[in-house]
Amino acid sequence: MVNITHKANSLRQAIAEAIVTVSKPETIEAIQQKRIPKGDVFEFARAAGLLAIKKTSDMIPDCHPLPVEYSAITYHIDNLSIVITVEVHTIYKTGVEVEAMHGAAITALTIYDMLKPVDTQVEISTIRLVSKKGGKSSVDASMSRTLKCAVIVCSDSIATGKGTDTSGKIIVQKLEQYHIPTSLYEVVPDEQEVIRQKAIQLRDSSFDLAIFTGGTGVSPRDHTPEAIAPLLDKEVPGIMETARRYGQHRTPYAMLSRGVAGFAGNMLVLTLPGSAGGAAETMDALFPQLLHVFKVINGERHDQ
Repeated sequence: MVNITHKANSLRQAIAEAIVTVSKPETIEAIQQKRIPKGDVFEFARAAGLLAIKKTSDMIPDCHPLPVEYSAITYHIDNLSIVITVEVHTIYKTGVEVEAMHGAAITALTIYDMLKPVDTQVEISTIRLVSKKGGKSSVDASMSRTLKCAVIVCSDSIATGKGTDTSGKIIVQKLEQYHIPTSLYEVVPDEQEVIRQKAIQLRDSSFDLAIFTGGTGVSPRDHTPEAIAPLLDKEVPGIMETARRYGQHRTPYAMLSRGVAGFAGNMLVLTLPGSAGGAAETMDALFPQLLHVFKVINGERHDQ
């Protein structure tokens, strides 16, 4: 199966549809009047469809088992067609579109099986995904290309040429995935005043986003939070709370990160761990949904 361990849980929804067409009005009447010999067509098919939703991962090899938080199967009759609508919700790392379509398919097949003794020309004509919501694919990142972004690596060893940067380059690569160009990439030593001055310079140069990597731990040379925190006019604690929670599910040492985040003037500042893994995980935890903050500060509506 595809690796989804880097993803975060979020509300995901899908709606699928299937159409069963009968050959004569008498079949529709028999369904509505519950005169089909095998029983109540809609209720039997609904039960089969609900079971199919739950059993999707047992039948489709590459589907992940997931918690189904809500499912509903409804019908409406359009002339000689029965339109089946299946809606599925989960709070998980991957979507439920296959679950919804599997439920629609089995509901349709159950209706076919129940009707074949009275109508030999029943057809299943359509099984399709109507809509899906949730996950990163639903995040509007359309304004990302307009952001002016800087990535600053805080490291004594890299600044003196004794080490090689990995975390900063990973951050640049992650930003590229969301079409965010890095206007400035620079390495500075783990000196509190140097880091502070660099942040001030970026703020005064009208950068929209500044990401500092390194110096967020508890070693004697970790000064990035102390350098950045006094510059924040509006701290946003939830950003780093989200990153630490995401990291804690992957390593017990995430609790040692002291990263801070917030606005220095109009510039959003993030302070990420200096390890390659920590930087990558924090970017996965925050992007692209973090980009919504730029719409909020520009006065656009904040959808809850």
